[in-house]
Amino acid sequence: MTDSPTAAASTPNAVFSTGFFRDPDFDFEARTALGNAAQGFFDVGLVLATIARVKDGDADSWYVAWRAAADALHAEAEASATAGHQQAAARFFLGAADAYSRSIGFSDAMTDQTLFAPVFALHRAAFDAFVDASGAAAQRVAVPYENTTLPGYLFRPDDSGAPRPTLVLTNGSDGSISSLWAAGASTAVARGWNAFLYDGPGQQTMLFDHGVPFRPDWEAVLTPVVDTLAARTDVDATRLLAYGISQAGYWLPRALAFEKRFVAAVADPGVMDVSTSWTAHLPTAMIDLLTSGDSADFNGGMQQASADPKLAATLAFRRRPYGMSTDFDTYTAVLGYNLRDVVQQISTPLLITSPDDEQFWPGQSQQLFDALPGEKVLARFTREQGANFHCQPLGRQLTEARMFGFFDEQLGRAG
Repeated sequence: MTDSPTAAASTPNAVFSTGFFRDPDFDFEARTALGNAAQGFFDVGLVLATIARVKDGDADSWYVAWRAAADALHAEAEASATAGHQQAAARFFLGAADAYSRSIGFSDAMTDQTLFAPVFALHRAAFDAFVDASGAAAQRVAVPYENTTLPGYLFRPDDSGAPRPTLVLTNGSDGSISSLWAAGASTAVARGWNAFLYDGPGQQTMLFDHGVPFRPDWEAVLTPVVDTLAARTDVDATRLLAYGISQAGYWLPRALAFEKRFVAAVADPGVMDVSTSWTAHLPTAMIDLLTSGDSADFNGGMQQASADPKLAATLAFRRRPYGMSTDFDTYTAVLGYNLRDVVQQISTPLLITSPDDEQFWPGQSQQLFDALPGEKVLARFTREQGANFHCQPLGRQLTEARMFGFFDEQLGRAG
C-alpha cells in the first residue's frame, strides 16, 4: 500500500526555492540543524544565529561559527552539571555533541586539516557526557564483531530492567552518533521503549579511530547487534524494530534479506543502488572506462577532474570510508552496494520514506517499494508539508509520526 497525500505545491515559497545558502551542501546541513533543533537539541534561534555568521560555501567560516556554538553549549552543560542540574546538563551536552560534529562537516575543504581529529574527539566526549548525565537508564553496550567490538548505546526509559520493545537505529555514511537521537531514539524512549545506537564499520569511531571501512553485506553487522540485544533480559527479543537513515536505506534492507528477527523496519529513504549517487555525474566515457576495467585511464581522468578544489574535497570525503587507495577501486567497490540479488529475500514489513526533491537517490524509494515481495508502505513527503529533501530534515516530527504509527500497527499484529 502507499500513502496518497495531496499533491505538492507547484511553486514553493521563498525559503524552499532559494534556501538558506546558495551552496546546496551548506543549505542541506542548515536544514538538518534546524530539524535537530525541533527535536530538542538546541533552540532554533541558536541555529539561525550560527548560520548567519557563515559565509556561503566557505568551510572555514562554517567551522568557526559552529565551533563557537559548540563551545558555548559545552560550557552551559558543564555549569549545569556542576550545579547538579542533570537534565539540563544532558540536554546541553547533546547539543554540544551535535554542534561539534556539525562544525567539521566540511573538514575536507577547510584550510587547516589538522582540526578534524581533536574536534571529533570533543564531539564523542560530549556525547559520552550526555550518556552519563542521562543516568542509569543509559548503558554502553559493546557488540562483538569479528576480532573487535562495535561501540553501542542502549537507552532505556528507566533502570527497572523490564523487557521492552527495542528500536535499533542504523546510521548512514557520515551521520554522527548523536544525530540518531533526533532520528527516532528520543521518541522511542519517551514511548517506553528501548533505543539502541551503534557505530558500524566505516562509521564514526570505527573509521576515524580504528580504520575499519564500510562493507556492503550489512547482515554481518546487524546480526551480531541482534544477538547481543536478544541475550539481554531488558530487551524483548520478540519485539525488535529497525530504522535505517540515509545510506542505511541500503544497508538495512540488505541485512533484512538475511536477518529475520525484526517485527518491522523503516528505510529512510529506500536505496536500491548506492552507486548511482557516484556515477550520475560521470561522463559516459568515464563510465565506459569504469565498466571495462580500464583503471589507469579512469584514475587519470579523475585526477584531472580533481583539479577543482571543491570537487577534490568532496571526493576525498566520500572516498575515505570505503578504504580504497584509488578512485577506480572505490568506484568499483561502490558498484557492489546494490539490492538486486537479494531484494526478493526480504520478508520483514518495511516502510519506505519517499521525499520530494531527494538529492542523492531520486526515484529509488519507489524502485525498492516496487521490488519488495512482502508487506510494504511507501510514505510520501512533500514540499507542501515542508518535508522535502533527503531524509526530510525539516519534517522529522511528521516522519516520526508515520514511522511509529507503522511500528505500532506491526507490533499489534505480532501480538
